[in-house]
Amino acid sequence: MRLTQDVFLEQQQKLMMTPELRQAIAILQMSTIELSEYIEQELQENPFLELKEPEESLEADKVEQEENDNKIEDIVEYYNDRDIEYSYTDREEKPSLENFLTKRPSLYEHLEFQLHLSCQGEQEQVIGNYLIGSIDRTGYLCVDLNEVATNLKVPLEKVEKALNLIQSFHPHGVGARDLPECLLLQLRYYNKEDSIATCIIKQHMEDLARAKLNKIAQSLSIPINQVQEVCDLIRTLDPKPGLQYSSYDDVKYIMPDVFVEKVEGEYVVIVNDLNFPRLIVNNVYKRILHQNNNFSQDAKKYLEDKMGSAIWLIRSIEQRRMTLYKVSRSIVDIQTEFLDKGVEYMKPLNLRKVAEAVDVHESTVSRATTNKYIQTPQGLFELKYFFSTGVDSYGSSKVSSKSIKHMLEEIINNEDTSKPLSDEAISKLLKQKGIRISRRTVAKYRQEMGIPSTMARKRY
Repeated sequence: MRLTQDVFLEQQQKLMMTPELRQAIAILQMSTIELSEYIEQELQENPFLELKEPEESLEADKVEQEENDNKIEDIVEYYNDRDIEYSYTDREEKPSLENFLTKRPSLYEHLEFQLHLSCQGEQEQVIGNYLIGSIDRTGYLCVDLNEVATNLKVPLEKVEKALNLIQSFHPHGVGARDLPECLLLQLRYYNKEDSIATCIIKQHMEDLARAKLNKIAQSLSIPINQVQEVCDLIRTLDPKPGLQYSSYDDVKYIMPDVFVEKVEGEYVVIVNDLNFPRLIVNNVYKRILHQNNNFSQDAKKYLEDKMGSAIWLIRSIEQRRMTLYKVSRSIVDIQTEFLDKGVEYMKPLNLRKVAEAVDVHESTVSRATTNKYIQTPQGLFELKYFFSTGVDSYGSSKVSSKSIKHMLEEIINNEDTSKPLSDEAISKLLKQKGIRISRRTVAKYRQEMGIPSTMARKRY
């Protein structure tokens, strides 16, 4: 076979990921809060963007037109007399209100404040600060006391004394070196410490975690109902007390991206676009761009790029709004029974079904529902919540897995705690309701919901 080189023309269709397309995809994935922050940033960087003001009178429009004409010459000179940089940083930034807000003290600040009030000498203050600096965010001490004594060149007894002082601070249990010590410190503070609780914490923590109460009772030679009472007390303690003052535990509020309200028997879908500003193209810069002979080539290219970016941003925001509305409208139409009656009536749903109804690709539906929340008469839900698999029933239709989980939870909540139902018994009860589900599936759903096993749920 002879190999030769040749040149020929060929037509191909390819999807090119242009910067504008990437921006549109990113905007579609943004939540309401993220989009609001993104718009504020673009307003600072792009001079062609401005906020849409309420309509004014004709006289005000004439005055504004005259002011714009006077601004044009100044702006043209501005861009011709300076080097063009592709950033817009000349606007004065006002300090954020967040800079004036107080914040909750961190764990270390809280401990240092108590140490300052409690220590009795400079040396104890130094040792205490060293120990506090060696406490992790969960409240546990991460350094050996001998190492502290060696590094600070102080007796070990003084280090132990400083640690005992810190372990008396709030939150209770802080400064412990392991989980048993943390729990014992809390029992000591609440005056609940006794020999049985101490023995269970020191010797039977693994059995307690696995709910092996019979084994603990046999080992301690006490009634099992007494073991259960002590174990209930231990479970009320905080295994990670430091997280009470951790920044990772800050409350985060959710702003709904879509509202659903029932008006005259029909559900109305409203996209929450009131929290970010309305954008329009600045008329002054738009008129400048059409005066081709008034500024340099670099200034012209800069203005053309910013003009195109502004128009594309406005279109992308509108496209996001329409896509989010269509997807939410489709979900509401399919899940009407859920909105009327509750989670038991939720229908199985996948991305393909919504994509076919909206006439878009499945990936578009996935992006439109990512990190988005919808406020409904049944409560606040993530849009992804409405997508669930289906389980065969004895009827003609399938039942949503979320509906089955809700039924399973109700069955367990109403069971006799002295004789809790097994997974097989729950499976039979669900079959009586027309749902075909195996014991393994019941166990799987139960574990996903964080519901313990039959033995762990038993009350003596």
